[in-house]
Amino acid sequence: MTTHQTYYVPEQSKWPIIATVGLGVTMYGLASIMVNGSQGESTTGAWITFSIGSLIMVYMLFGWFGSVIKESRDGLYSPQMDRSFRWGMSWFIFSEVMFFAAFFGALFYARTFAIPWLGGEGDRGSSNMLWEGFQATWPLLNNPDPEAFPPPKEIINPWHLPLINTILLVTSSFTVTVAHHALKHGNRKKLKAWLIATIVLALVFIGFQAEEYVQAYTELNLTLRSGIYGSTFFLLTGFHGAHVIMGTLMLTIMLIRILKGHFTAEKHFAFEAASWYWHFVDVVWLGLFVFVYIL
Repeated sequence: MTTHQTYYVPEQSKWPIIATVGLGVTMYGLASIMVNGSQGESTTGAWITFSIGSLIMVYMLFGWFGSVIKESRDGLYSPQMDRSFRWGMSWFIFSEVMFFAAFFGALFYARTFAIPWLGGEGDRGSSNMLWEGFQATWPLLNNPDPEAFPPPKEIINPWHLPLINTILLVTSSFTVTVAHHALKHGNRKKLKAWLIATIVLALVFIGFQAEEYVQAYTELNLTLRSGIYGSTFFLLTGFHGAHVIMGTLMLTIMLIRILKGHFTAEKHFAFEAASWYWHFVDVVWLGLFVFVYIL
């Protein structure tokens, strides 16, 4: 493998355009699912749109990752390019932090300001005249307009599936760290074992999250039509679940590359980037567990 000491400028690529189309179709489908579901309309077409967008995104990710891997294996990346990748991943994770900060902000605003105002508290307590007699509590199980927004029967028990999922993700953060240390010390056997363990934990988390959603819809009447509590619950946990799936895909690609003999103890930033992302996903879940499920 040769060394490319000058800054590498890649050829024109189709992947950014495909990513734009895929992301647009996916988000349109997701928005349609939320809107149609909240209005009691059929979501079949919206799910088909969302699935098509998701497939486009998967195709883009595998294609784009493949191009970057090939360039790396051909020795086209210099130390300057490595620094660019590190800065790029750092800013990407920062943008994801701001993404979730906006949704946590919506949750805190509703809990701290909007709902107390509707209950008659504060300088905007006159909002209570809209629904006289409304009692402001959180979690909100008595919506101001229960006919338009049927409230949930009860909330998800935080000490059942959410606690199990918390243990799973915290454990996966430990296992991916052990795998990283094994890679830095050249222990390929240990690296493979601990990375496989991380992926298994991630898949179990996704399975339990799906089971929790089924329980919420079929037993608790906790849906996207359940008012602000249902909206914030599915918004935060749903987007986090999407990030877990993305992180699992990244870790799986790292495992495939490791099985093919890629990476050395000195050069393995792709693995580092995936582990950074996974730690970010774990930290976000801890915030969700505390502020969405417990408090």
